[in-house]
Amino acid sequence: MTEKLTLSVEEAGKLLGVSRQVAYQLIHRSDFPTLHIGRRILVPKKQLEIWMDRQVNGKEEPSDEYSA
Repeated sequence: MTEKLTLSVEEAGKLLGVSRQVAYQLIHRSDFPTLHIGRRILVPKKQLEIWMDRQVNGKEEPSDEYSA
């Protein structure tokens, strides 16, 4: 079985250790990686890891690489 490339908003929140409410607040940030497919909002795993690294390293400027 192949590994999922994306997470639901709830799964991303659990991975980050935040509440469902905070996860949904994060998806409205311009620098938070999201992918919109129909009515679904998904979080690409690889870009989420990059986003987390940038938060830790203090580089919080928005990036075009997250645009979907």
